[in-house]
Amino acid sequence: MHVAVAGNIGAGKTTLTKLLAKHYKWEPQLEDVVDNPYLDDFYNQMERWSFNLQVYFLNSRFRQVNQIRQSGKDIIQDRTIYEDAHIFAPNLHAMGLMTNRDFENYRSLFDLMESFVQGPDLLIYLRSSIPNLVNQIHKRGRDYENSISIDYLSRLNERYEAWIHGYDKGKLLIIDVDNMDFVSNPEDLGTIINKIEAEIHGLF
Repeated sequence: MHVAVAGNIGAGKTTLTKLLAKHYKWEPQLEDVVDNPYLDDFYNQMERWSFNLQVYFLNSRFRQVNQIRQSGKDIIQDRTIYEDAHIFAPNLHAMGLMTNRDFENYRSLFDLMESFVQGPDLLIYLRSSIPNLVNQIHKRGRDYENSISIDYLSRLNERYEAWIHGYDKGKLLIIDVDNMDFVSNPEDLGTIINKIEAEIHGLF
């Protein structure tokens, strides 16, 4: 089974992915933040590095999805290939940080890849307000995230909501994380697990 966790920067995707992997004994597939050779450059000079960064993510996520399907294991994935194509790349393009030429090239590449990709059996979307995202981003203190503006996060949030509204790749579970602390509060994690159980048992 393939479960994926989606959500804006700071929504808690990686943390929840790890917690659910431990609970269900699923294999976690985490986002490659540490080894990403473009992230620092991108946050310092977005216009110059946006296309390179997005192609890197697209490549790594496509490889991930192929490995998930071939492995035959139960896997939980931190962020999906769809988020790059429907949220991050179009947002950079709309902000004038990716040229028309690069964006069209990127979209063409994604469209080709998507024809070989199956959606996850269950998508868990972590919905969050901007103040909550800002709070979480500051709390984890990653240097390259210090320059992320509230405007940038707001634009991403709007695109996430639009994408989720039209999502049709499989089962969808929306979790509002503003008033949840699934790290420190076992009851909150239990609530999420109960909702997942209801979705999973409806899968078979």
